[in-house]
Amino acid sequence: MADVLLTHSNHLFHDRKQVRKMQPYPPLQTLLAAACLRGEGYSVALFDATLAEPEAGFEEALARHRPRLVAVVEDNFNFLTKMCLLRNRELAAWMAATAGRAGVPAIVNGADATDRAAEYLHAGFAYVMAGEVEETIVELARSLLGDGSDSRRVPGVAYLDRGQVRRTAPRAPAPELDELPMPAWDLVDVEPYRRAWREAHGYFSLNMVSSRGCPYRCNWCAKPIWGDHYRCRAASLVAAEMREIDARFRPDHLWFADDIFALSAHWTREFADAVEAAGRAIPFKMQSRCDLMTRETTRDLRRAGCAEVWMGVESGSQEILDAMDKGTAIHHIYEARENLRRHGIRACYFLQFGYPGETWTEIEKTIALVRETQPDDIGVSVSYPLPGTAFHRMVSSQLGPKENWADSDDLDMMFQGAYTTEFYRTLADALHVEVRSGPDAARDAWTHVLALRETCARKTPLWICC
Repeated sequence: MADVLLTHSNHLFHDRKQVRKMQPYPPLQTLLAAACLRGEGYSVALFDATLAEPEAGFEEALARHRPRLVAVVEDNFNFLTKMCLLRNRELAAWMAATAGRAGVPAIVNGADATDRAAEYLHAGFAYVMAGEVEETIVELARSLLGDGSDSRRVPGVAYLDRGQVRRTAPRAPAPELDELPMPAWDLVDVEPYRRAWREAHGYFSLNMVSSRGCPYRCNWCAKPIWGDHYRCRAASLVAAEMREIDARFRPDHLWFADDIFALSAHWTREFADAVEAAGRAIPFKMQSRCDLMTRETTRDLRRAGCAEVWMGVESGSQEILDAMDKGTAIHHIYEARENLRRHGIRACYFLQFGYPGETWTEIEKTIALVRETQPDDIGVSVSYPLPGTAFHRMVSSQLGPKENWADSDDLDMMFQGAYTTEFYRTLADALHVEVRSGPDAARDAWTHVLALRETCARKTPLWICC
């Protein structure tokens, strides 16, 4: 019997794109929450939904561990969780209902639950833990599991009171990340992840984080958990955790799941020094901004083992970047590409189409940028309005009944852009083929794009009228 059964709703089982990619990572935030509960003396168990058949797996875990409390704690470091996918929300609601039928209260934390507390509460969760979870879950567990304190006074929670959503005072972000425990890695079975990675890619990757938050203000970026305030762990501690993960699991590769990595050139230099002093650099990938990829920083990243950088390039049009409040210039992209190439680091671009104001002219600029700079890989999306963002407020009057993508391969246009969903999906496919297989392989795909350019254009995009 466990005091708390922890789980999460991010699962590959119903996400065709993630099954094709097969790059699964353990639920790091869930493991951190488990470690915090353990530190207070609670017994914990984990149902990891990532690679499992989620419904049957959760029911089996509920019967085996007979918990006093179920906590659905999403991996807030995983970009899939930040996308607030409909199928994940549906699974979380099913978990709450299933726990309720077994007489076990359920609580939840994550970006989607923070944004849509009412939906989660009406689905059967007793409490939504908004924002950062580590302190809140300990205090809420203490109250719900019997110390007699009033759970409705715990900071950072939402609950139902006679059908109405009530919220307690927000909880301040954890100021000292260095004081957090190591994730409870012993709770997760790493071997299925190792097999999945090795069978699909020939190597095994695990995940880490070095920081929380992002100080930049891109107006489409939702930050319901970490916010705008950036906090980082001591470089020496991050390097030490790398050594421990290496000793325990021997990964071939790491993913730093930070919102933004290498924000500070000084921190990056200290990190590289600490990794070199340890005598083993594990190849890693991370995400950052092109204007941070200076000559000095890319040199230090290479020393630390960086093999791949994903940058939020978004568009080849300066006008669109300015409209997004991106804070970068086109020349930063060219400079970053060259600096990374100089040190043998793969340069990969996140690209975004369909932002209000983008026409075929701006799309052509993005295509030209990709062809001129030749990134090693790209990820393509369409502008996706998430609650709490300036972009969502901008297009809110155009949103229909569908407000979230079902899965990560959806790419549905949620507002009235210049073109239809079919066009943008075809554009993304063509650009992917060209980058990964060359221009000759993409010739037919581009013919299809050009044909759809005429048939799928909206004659009067709503953003022109607004």
